[in-house]
Amino acid sequence: MTNITTRSFTRRQTLAGFGAGVSLTALGGCAQMSAPATGGTIDGTAQGQLDGIAYALLRHEQERATALGVDTGRHAALRSGLEDQSQTGQDAYAQTLRGDLGVARQWLGRDDLTADERTSFEVVESAYSTALDGFALPYGDVAVGSWRNAPYVVIQNVGSYLDLPRFMDSTHPLKDASDAAAYIARLEQVPAVLEGELGRMQAARRLGVVPPDFLLAKAVEQMRATLTDAMEGGALVAPLEGSELAAAKAAAPLAREIVTRRIAPALEAQLGELYAEQKVATGDPGMWARPRGDEWYRWALRASTTTDLSPDEIHEQGREELAALHTRMEPILRGIGYTSGSVGERMQQLSADPRYKFAEGDPGRAEIMAFIKDRIGWITAQMPRAFNTLVDPNLEVRRLPLAEEPGAPGAYGGAGSKDGTIPGRMWINLRTTDLHRKYDLADLTYHETIPGHVWEGEYSNRLPLIRSILAFNAFSEGWALYGEQLADELGAYDDFEVGKLGYLQSLAFRACRMVVDTGLHHKRWSRKQAVDFFVNENGSKREEVESEVDRYCSWPGQACGYKVGHSEIVRQRVRAQDAMGAAYDFKGFNDAVVLGGNAPLDVMAKNVDRYIAGA
Repeated sequence: MTNITTRSFTRRQTLAGFGAGVSLTALGGCAQMSAPATGGTIDGTAQGQLDGIAYALLRHEQERATALGVDTGRHAALRSGLEDQSQTGQDAYAQTLRGDLGVARQWLGRDDLTADERTSFEVVESAYSTALDGFALPYGDVAVGSWRNAPYVVIQNVGSYLDLPRFMDSTHPLKDASDAAAYIARLEQVPAVLEGELGRMQAARRLGVVPPDFLLAKAVEQMRATLTDAMEGGALVAPLEGSELAAAKAAAPLAREIVTRRIAPALEAQLGELYAEQKVATGDPGMWARPRGDEWYRWALRASTTTDLSPDEIHEQGREELAALHTRMEPILRGIGYTSGSVGERMQQLSADPRYKFAEGDPGRAEIMAFIKDRIGWITAQMPRAFNTLVDPNLEVRRLPLAEEPGAPGAYGGAGSKDGTIPGRMWINLRTTDLHRKYDLADLTYHETIPGHVWEGEYSNRLPLIRSILAFNAFSEGWALYGEQLADELGAYDDFEVGKLGYLQSLAFRACRMVVDTGLHHKRWSRKQAVDFFVNENGSKREEVESEVDRYCSWPGQACGYKVGHSEIVRQRVRAQDAMGAAYDFKGFNDAVVLGGNAPLDVMAKNVDRYIAGA
């Protein structure tokens, strides 16, 4: 380990230098916060009960409170806490969910709720009951009202070793001395967080649950990079050192001591566990090869799609939708001169065309960022044509942290904080510019930003707090694909037909996901079979889909939610058109879906019912 050259400071000495009025008691120290078994109603109303449920959840996931901008006032102590990743902490989380699920069901038995209140309690019921079924399984990491359910607590794209450096840099605020103190309080909890994960990793290995060897190879490389960085202080100290806030700079020496002397050894222990797992790992990629894997995968599919579709049903739906999309791509390919070979083969030829590649290295990275900015500007100007109710997202585009890029997808995005202080973001993977093409980057931008994830999140942030917290993969990703469709319908590719191929290939890519995910986890496909299916059937870039397939192995079922959700939104639109006839309104339908908030697909359908009935 690296020797510490700065002199040692006690936490109290350092905090004393941050500024007057910062109380150790108010910050809650380094102990993780205890949470009540249920969320009590704040004022006896349905809204008060929903807020009580929300804050009971946030006492277990304090990072979400910061991301939403609600760790203020009487909830300010949330800013100094981290989620308890130990098995004991996860059991306590499940206990809270169990109690509040009962509360939500009691409220749903009342006949005095408004339609919006009933929808919110239905959302709680769906999210909590699904999560509790996941907590009842003997291993894995359960996302409560979110998308990243994983059988492996730490792997190439799961774990605090990845999440916390990004969170502390991009989300934890450093506006005053109390923020700097809260930053230190959080750093002090990181060793316990990592140790909690380690205990669950070891327990899973004792059950015979070990990730496939090719995922472990990536995770080991990334963990080594994170550990090397932590041995010097690195990413977890940099936000303090780079801040203009005097209190933050004053906290940096203590932060460096915490990171190098306490966090680095905890990371080293996790690395040792990954080495132990490598010794017994196999190359089998799917959940079928893990204990109770079939059961785990069926639950993951239900969580991801909010349906009871079986693996076989999803597999066949994916194949059918892929064939239909290739039929739409065929005439465009012929029209631009690609006439021989399968659609997949011709899309590979298109991908190799230098006209559609970005430059290599930093010049290409700058070109990509400028391209994204231009497309965001264009699509933002079109939104009054698609919605009656408009939002104005605070939005930024950032490159993924370098340590995260090897195991990450091409991009991802999400809404900002509820109070608007933290922007919505599109994170773009720029480890190589060859991940992106000029004919597919526009579509990716619409998916992650406007009218996709960032746009939709702005509406959810206007709803009760619990609705801003709880999100459903099928709606989130289905809406983002629907956002891609809206961009096409608004004329995004009228003057660039090759760009429409990129959009259709994107939809086809999501249909492929349904086939590949179920192939890996249910039909016992190899990793090579999965990669080859993407490359041969859809013309996808091999380097891109290798990371994609690895992601499906570590997040089983998640990839199926995209197209299942999109197809259901489109089906609901057709249903509304048929039922309403001349009264149907494009902007009105879009408002009905997005204003209803992020919801399970059956709850979303009820919102459409109300739109139809109100015409």
